[in-house]
Amino acid sequence: MTNTSHILHGFTDLKNLDTHGAIVLNKAEGIYVYDDKGKKYLDANSGLWNSVVGFDHPKMIEAAKIQYEKFSGYHSFFGRISEPAVLLADKLIEISPFNDGKVFFTNSGSEANDTCVKLLWFLNRRKGFKKRTKIITRLNSYHGVTVVSSSMTGKPYNSEFGLPLDGFVHAPCPHYWKNSNENESEEDFSKRMAYELEELIKKENPDTIAGFFAEPVMGAGGVIPPSQNYFELIQPILKKYNIPFIADEVICGFGRTGNLWGSETYNINPDIIIASKCITSGFFPLGAVIIGERMTEELMKASYEAEEFPHGFTAGGHPVACALALQAIDIIINEKLIENVRSLEPLFMGGLKAFEDMEFIGEARGIGLMGALEMVQDKKTKQPFDSSLNMGEQVANKAIEKGLICRPLGPSIVLCPPFITTPEEIDTMYSILKETLKEVFNNIR
Repeated sequence: MTNTSHILHGFTDLKNLDTHGAIVLNKAEGIYVYDDKGKKYLDANSGLWNSVVGFDHPKMIEAAKIQYEKFSGYHSFFGRISEPAVLLADKLIEISPFNDGKVFFTNSGSEANDTCVKLLWFLNRRKGFKKRTKIITRLNSYHGVTVVSSSMTGKPYNSEFGLPLDGFVHAPCPHYWKNSNENESEEDFSKRMAYELEELIKKENPDTIAGFFAEPVMGAGGVIPPSQNYFELIQPILKKYNIPFIADEVICGFGRTGNLWGSETYNINPDIIIASKCITSGFFPLGAVIIGERMTEELMKASYEAEEFPHGFTAGGHPVACALALQAIDIIINEKLIENVRSLEPLFMGGLKAFEDMEFIGEARGIGLMGALEMVQDKKTKQPFDSSLNMGEQVANKAIEKGLICRPLGPSIVLCPPFITTPEEIDTMYSILKETLKEVFNNIR
């Protein structure tokens, strides 16, 4: 048995881990992974949202081999760049909502969000707007784990690190089911969210705000789609106060919502897009800040004045990462995986919604191939379970015993299967999950 005692696991219930032990994975086929004992698991989380073309796509493996043999690695500093990075930047601008722009490569979504904040700060200081430093995100949002991106993340666990930093402000979360008032329509709720955002902007002073970041669908917050017309209502407010809109597409980008970009799904017109995860389908670390034409013009003017943009990562734009990203994007588009997401959505969402008939399922929500089930003690009042019960962990652990990997997020269970998933595999996923939930719920009655 593999000794895992020297591994410090992130985002893991360590007491629970002591009981159940870590799962050591060493093989994969399609959407399935295998542990070191040979046990097979259906991975309904695509690794961590990202392995959308499957874990062993032969074109991805071949692309890595070819690039390693040709040019195994280099940096992107001092005006040097690998050919795959150049080609990928061109491709990202081509498939983005922008007519033109620039791309800055990082190693992760966290680094990309962190970079974007520094970019905004750099730009405003060069323009003489030294007070424009505040960043607005939303409560329950997730933007990463660096100090800056953790400050952007609207989750209470970051208080363990003394975060957020000053100047990181969180607007209300547009989760209609959980946060609406009694008898408040969804349309009225969205109007209230827009009103509260504007009031927050005025309270903080618009002249101190550098940017607004939002995920089209809150992913690690528990797969929370925006309320009806939310983005249509808030975008004019941001424009009114000249606040750039940055779409964090780390989870939603490259097809997860049924369109290439979540921004397309929700009629968002961003100034900058943050991308990662699906960009290489999990075959290599890579993130990207995709800067639209308006912001590019301002950034280049500021960079000329400063003689450089003084920021970067040794492995940012790594040639193997970029070669794999080019291949992953090609597979997603030309093997019609987005079309597969759309065709599976009725089955996926229909199966998810069916769980609302169960006693302790308060809400089933999602879009495309991303969904969540939120468990509650009382469906009528939406009273949550006591946190000590760790309901999400209970379900996830029981599901793993049965060969299904799903993700616990507090009182919710999250599902985001790969884009290559078949209808039969969706049925298998839900069959195991239903059996799992019945067992867990019977134990708590």
